Amino acid sequence: MCTLVQKYNVPGPRYTSYPTVPYWDIYNFSGKKWQSTLIQSFEESNSSEGISLYIHLPFCESMCTFCGCHKRITKRHEVEVPYLQTILKEWQLYCNLFSEKPRVKELHLGGGTPTFFSPENLEYLIKGIFKIADKAAHYEFSFEGHPNNTTREHLQALYNVGFRRVSFGVQDYNEKVQKAIHRVQPFENVKKVTEAAREIGYTSIGHDIIFGLPHQTIADVEQTILKTKELMPDRLAFYSYAHVPWLKGNGQRGYNDDDLPTAEEKRLQYETGKKLLAQVGYEEIGMDHFALKTDSLFKAMENGALHRNFMGYTASKTQLMIGLGASSISDSWYSFAQNVKGLEEYEHLVENAIIPIYRGHILTDEDTIIRKHILNLMCRFETVFTAEEIQLLDLEASFDKLQEMQADDLLQIDSYKITVLEKGRPFIRNICMAFDMHLQRKAPETRLFSMTI
Repeated sequence: MCTLVQKYNVPGPRYTSYPTVPYWDIYNFSGKKWQSTLIQSFEESNSSEGISLYIHLPFCESMCTFCGCHKRITKRHEVEVPYLQTILKEWQLYCNLFSEKPRVKELHLGGGTPTFFSPENLEYLIKGIFKIADKAAHYEFSFEGHPNNTTREHLQALYNVGFRRVSFGVQDYNEKVQKAIHRVQPFENVKKVTEAAREIGYTSIGHDIIFGLPHQTIADVEQTILKTKELMPDRLAFYSYAHVPWLKGNGQRGYNDDDLPTAEEKRLQYETGKKLLAQVGYEEIGMDHFALKTDSLFKAMENGALHRNFMGYTASKTQLMIGLGASSISDSWYSFAQNVKGLEEYEHLVENAIIPIYRGHILTDEDTIIRKHILNLMCRFETVFTAEEIQLLDLEASFDKLQEMQADDLLQIDSYKITVLEKGRPFIRNICMAFDMHLQRKAPETRLFSMTI
C-alpha cells in the first residue's frame, strides 16, 4: 500500500463539479447565458422532480484552522437579520424568472456555522423561502450543526419547518488535535446534541470525522471511531484533511507541515478507520462516506439514485440546484454560476435587484459526457462508455492511463466498462483524473488542489 500511496499521491480535484472551478471558462460565460440555462432547466424539471436549494450562512464566532470554506468571523449577532433578508431578496429574484412556483425537493444549510444564527431567525429564513415556493413530495431538508452551539431550540425550530437530517462536525476527539485546529468540543457536547436530535425525531444524524489532521495518530482515529460507536450516527463523512494553506482566507495556520501525518501514515489512518467502521456496521458509500443500511444514503446507493453535487452526496438527483448567499454555487446542469464572495458586494448587488453572480461556466457537449462518467465513478464505482463517446472525445489516451491502474489492481477494464475494485476506492480521485480533459490539456502552473492521499 505504501508503494501505491507514493505512486498516486499527487494534487487532484475532489470533483464536486466537472469541470472543476479552476477550469471554468469564464470568458464565454455571461449572466444572460446563465439565466437562459437556469430557466431551461427549471422548465424541464420543476414539475417532475423539483429543485434543490443550498443556502450559505458564512458567519462563525471563531476560526477553525482546518477549514477551507468561505466564512466571516464575528461575534456580532446583529448581522443575522440583514443577511437573511438579503438571501430572501435573492430568492425572490430567482422566483421572478420562473413561470410557476418552485417545488423544493432538497434544501441544505451550510456554512460557516448555520447554528451561529438564532433558532428564531433560522425559522424566519425557512418560512420566508416557502412564502414563494412549495415543498416537493418526499423532500429532504438538512443542516450543519456545531456541537458546541447547537441547542435543543435550534433542533426543534428546524424540525418544526421540515428538517429531518442534521450533520455535526466532530473531526477528532483528541484534545491536542482539537487545539491545533482550534475546534475544542468534548465528546459530551456531541453526545448531548446527537441524543437531542434523536429525541426530537430527526431520522438521519451524521457525524463528520477527518483523518490526516495535525498531530493526529492512528490511535486517535481508532479512539474517535470507538467513541462514535457509542452514538451510532446514521451516516458518517470520514474524509481526508485537505491541506491548502496557500488559498486566501482558509485559516490553515497555527501548525506546520511537519505536524501533519505523512502520506503513508494518513493512508493507514484511513484504512484503519474504514476497517473499524465496517466492523461497527457501516457500509462504504461513494468517496469518503459511510452509512448504516437503514439510512437513505445507503438505500440510494443500492437503487442507483445516489448523486453528488456541491452539497456533497445526496440521496436523489435534481437537475437544478440554486445556491443562495455569498460565495454559493448554482448548477443548472447546463452551466455553473458562483456568487460574489464579499458580503458587502453581495448585499449591494441584491439590493439593486441584480442576481449576484461573478463567474461561471457553460458546459460543452464534451463536458456533459465527461461529467456523467465522473459522477458514475464517484457514486457507483463503475461506468460504461459507448463506442461513439470514445470516438467523439478521443478517449483512447485516457484508457491508456488506466492500464497501469489496472495492473495495480485498482480497477478492471472490460471493453469500455470501468469497474473500480475495492483496492482502488481510496484512489477514486486519481481514476477520475484520467478523464479530466481540462486537466490533461493544461496542467496547473500553480498549486490548486490538495493531495489525493
